[in-house]
Amino acid sequence: MGKELTHVDENGVKMVEVGHKDVIFRKAKAKGRIKLKPETIKIVKAGKTKKGNVIAAAQIAGILAVKKTSELIPLCHPIPLTGVDIAFEFGDDYIEATCEVRAYYKTGVEMEALTGVTVALLTIWDMVKAVEKDENGQYPVTRIEDVHVVEKVKGE
Repeated sequence: MGKELTHVDENGVKMVEVGHKDVIFRKAKAKGRIKLKPETIKIVKAGKTKKGNVIAAAQIAGILAVKKTSELIPLCHPIPLTGVDIAFEFGDDYIEATCEVRAYYKTGVEMEALTGVTVALLTIWDMVKAVEKDENGQYPVTRIEDVHVVEKVKGE
């Protein structure tokens, strides 16, 4: 028997029933990168952006996004979260974000982790766009890429 889509049936779209499932520990970790000009990376590291502390703003935005995932993605369940961590690593021409989400619930938190990491990266883009734009107002270097789930835990 092949895998089937869980959010659609003969009646159309539905939110998956999880009432019969046990409440257990759930954890998901997602990563993604934003490619930036090397000079932009230096500005962010030095804390010299005009809009403020890029990393702190991205962490706050990512955490808020995790909390709002069920409002943003129509068929996600609201999940009582127990913790969210968002961390960053710098490369010469990128910033890598990692979002880890934890909860005790009946369904996983992968979508929350993916949402958190993506919004954190979007916030970085928003805060550095003035220095990323070229003379024509375009973004020849800036890219959000490789957003993916790196770990999913179900049970302790």
